[in-house]
Amino acid sequence: MPAPPSRILIKPGSVVTMDGSRRVLRGGALVVNGSSIESVLTAPELAAILPFDGSVLDAPALTAIPGFIQTHIHLCQTLFRGLADDLELLDWLRLKIYPYEAAHDAASMRASAMTGIAELIRSGTTTIMDMGSVDNEEEIAAAVEETGLRAFVGKAMMDSNDVYPALRESTDDALRSTLKQAEQWHGKGDGRIKYAVAPRFVLSCSDRLLTGAHAMTASFPGMLFHTHAAENRREMEAVRKRCGADNIEFFEKLGILRPNTCLAHCIWISENEVALLRERDAKVLHCPTSNLKLGSGIARIPEILARGISVSLGADGAPCNNTLDMFQEMRLASLIQKPLHGPSAMTAGTVFELATRGGAVALGCDSETGSLESGKKADLALLDLGRLWNPADETNPYSAIVYSGSPENVRYVMIDGAWVYRDGAHTTLRAGAVAESAKKELKLLLDRVH
Repeated sequence: MPAPPSRILIKPGSVVTMDGSRRVLRGGALVVNGSSIESVLTAPELAAILPFDGSVLDAPALTAIPGFIQTHIHLCQTLFRGLADDLELLDWLRLKIYPYEAAHDAASMRASAMTGIAELIRSGTTTIMDMGSVDNEEEIAAAVEETGLRAFVGKAMMDSNDVYPALRESTDDALRSTLKQAEQWHGKGDGRIKYAVAPRFVLSCSDRLLTGAHAMTASFPGMLFHTHAAENRREMEAVRKRCGADNIEFFEKLGILRPNTCLAHCIWISENEVALLRERDAKVLHCPTSNLKLGSGIARIPEILARGISVSLGADGAPCNNTLDMFQEMRLASLIQKPLHGPSAMTAGTVFELATRGGAVALGCDSETGSLESGKKADLALLDLGRLWNPADETNPYSAIVYSGSPENVRYVMIDGAWVYRDGAHTTLRAGAVAESAKKELKLLLDRVH
């Protein structure tokens, strides 16, 4: 990870700040000092500091936005893109994903992580929460550190007898290895890397593993509890049979529904569970593309938001999406609700908020990132919204970004004050070498599976 220059003046055509007033500044600018935003300037304030003592990026055709924050990703699965299509969740796991994950070695895990990170960065994502697999989690964390991404990482924890045998650990081993990794990685990379304990979901975890994992978070500042919940109807039937309660009600019974509890999906939830989410300030991680592709359902996001519950967005994994593109997640998060709740439901501005500030709130890092404000980390992207002529860029940038944007619009990405993607090229990884490694390691991994 290269050291950032001391001071940089970024002069885009407009700045979508997502600050408390949701200002959109025309002809404004950003001053980055080290890893942080020193100031966000209006056009008159910019004129007052010129000439500038430092490096300058003059980009009048570009729009500056906060970097996207994806709160549910599986980097360990990026190699499996296109290899697990057209299955529902439990079959998708049992027949495809579990065998593939079990076949990972250190080299294939690194290739999978690097491929995913390259895609995330080039599409404007600067922060993720990732759920790894049972083994080789250190390869994911190391790839994050090397490439400059901001991330919450954590190995998947699974101790149930129903789990694919090669991925099953004892409860004690799962807790012990997680603690060791948390001690190694939480706070690394100048604070860019944090750990999130990650028991996979109720059907793969004992009660002791779930409660032990959550208890561990009390020992590390800012540590999160990351799991799946209420994703699929068959899953929910099995949860009720085993637990005698619905998924989120069961978490409440165990005492692990808390403000640092981050729950991916939350599709099949009762009114009581919605109330519990609100009361306990637990976080909902919405993955619209994955939910559609696996046939899982459509989460009741407008109702959940109306109750004051934190919602953020994530692409989930490449085999159930099949991209890691936040533009697609934003667009779908809006469009799938309109036939159900009317065309004014989930506006572009609402969805863009979920992709930026909402993600930061979910991860407990909204004092650091999620908006472009003085004192926050310099995590941002510069978009060329003029690549496809769109007058909304001048009057409603949220519409241009959410309804018309794509990774092709991303020209620059900065994380922690350092350019990780500059003028359409990665700076912390070699994209060609990453792609070649992925092809090689996938072939070897499939040989191990078969």
